[in-house]
Amino acid sequence: MADQAAEHHLERRGGLPEDLRWLVTKYPREDWQSHDNVHGMASMWLQRHDMFRELGGKLTAGIGDYREGRLDAHGFARWFAPRLNFFLGNLDGHHNVEDHHYFPVFAEAETRLKRGFEILDADHHLIHEALEMNAEAANAFLRTLSEDADKQRFAADSYADENARLIAMLTRHLDDEEDLIIPLILDRGDRALGID
Repeated sequence: MADQAAEHHLERRGGLPEDLRWLVTKYPREDWQSHDNVHGMASMWLQRHDMFRELGGKLTAGIGDYREGRLDAHGFARWFAPRLNFFLGNLDGHHNVEDHHYFPVFAEAETRLKRGFEILDADHHLIHEALEMNAEAANAFLRTLSEDADKQRFAADSYADENARLIAMLTRHLDDEEDLIIPLILDRGDRALGID
């Protein structure tokens, strides 16, 4: 079991295991938008995930702009802090709803995917730890904005590393979650799953 957990660890895997991909094979990603059941929960899920991808990209670009001197420290802090808080808070809330409501419903509806939801739940724990580390690195960086340039640079580099790790984890997780959940919704429909 430990070997299997290590094999499916979020930072090491390249996607869901093949035995969990049978629905995404039946409903490939390129066909999702034209499916009758995409409206409703599937569409909301995809939009929410796209928002997280977009915000993660903006935070990455913003720290890059600061590190390259395109934003001064105080201008960056005013831009950065509310976006980071929104990103971290919404991501944590989204995962809590998934863990406590949707994942149990989906795992019960299709027991062959239960292990997939266990993998996604384990991801959420890793992502939560990364969110905390990201917030700590961001706060440490923001505290240096009134200090010398070397301390600011070091703290900005540290935050950028934490951000890159979080975004890489999040990107893998969002793709895998969509590959498990969206085909299930398309296959069964919101009402049959009890999520309408």
